[in-house]
Amino acid sequence: MLPDVQTLEPEIPIGLSRVGARGIKKLVQVKREGKRPIILISTFDVFVNLPSSRKGVNLSRNFEAVDEVIERITWEPVENVEDLVLRMTDELLERHEYADEAEVRMRAELIMRKRTPASEIKTQEVVNIFCNAKKRRNGEEKVMVGVEVYGITVCPCAQELVRANTVRRLEKILSEEELSEVVKLIPFASHNQRGRALIMIESRKEFRPRIEDLIRIAKSSMSYEVFEILKRSDELEVVEKAHFKPMFVEDSVRQMAKALVETFKDAPDDAEVYLRQLNEESIHQHDVIAERRATIGELRKELGV
Repeated sequence: MLPDVQTLEPEIPIGLSRVGARGIKKLVQVKREGKRPIILISTFDVFVNLPSSRKGVNLSRNFEAVDEVIERITWEPVENVEDLVLRMTDELLERHEYADEAEVRMRAELIMRKRTPASEIKTQEVVNIFCNAKKRRNGEEKVMVGVEVYGITVCPCAQELVRANTVRRLEKILSEEELSEVVKLIPFASHNQRGRALIMIESRKEFRPRIEDLIRIAKSSMSYEVFEILKRSDELEVVEKAHFKPMFVEDSVRQMAKALVETFKDAPDDAEVYLRQLNEESIHQHDVIAERRATIGELRKELGV
């Protein structure tokens, strides 16, 4: 009989927080009311903790858990990805009897159809979907679900500099009243960024945030949407609308927080939230980022809700 080396005691008796496998790809179908299921090309990372008395985990059991749960649960479309990843943590704990904590992380690309803003040409966009679940053997569990979307952001600081300089020039040829009207009509130039808005919010049995709502909130936190294909009329629409709504990276995170509180009125106060805006700069070599970790209750208190 071949020895099972993983079950031996380690030379250095230290427990490990997480041991597992990353990058396991599977297809997942998610139900939609009255429509065909959404197909997600998903990647899973699976982990368990390891006590100090054991040399290693049996990694093949992680792959088996993923394969068997996915095949069994997704034979028919699932109601939501939260239940899927929780079932996987249950399987991991069942197969790794020495572990008292299991974690599953899922990320997937959702292909959405939409139309361009002016010419209304059909196009598609990619939205990143996330779902992370952690479960302990005593029954404690925590699930976070989220999205990441792309957009355009326009720098308010540079725009104000351009605006002030333009006003000084126009003051020489226009009356005060004419100048006031012109300033309202012109979308002043500025440098802009390709933005990435990310939202993660805690999901529970009594509170299941809709992915569609998270996508809408993330998109609204930037100056405007981006598109895979654009006609000239669409480019004009995107650029003009974006420059009429300049936003700092900090503004985007605050906008997401406000929209979350307004949208999820039934969310429990202690539900955790993670918000991040990353802007890829166009005139600098660096990128800029803003984040906020909080509970829904903390955000409600700050906003006076």
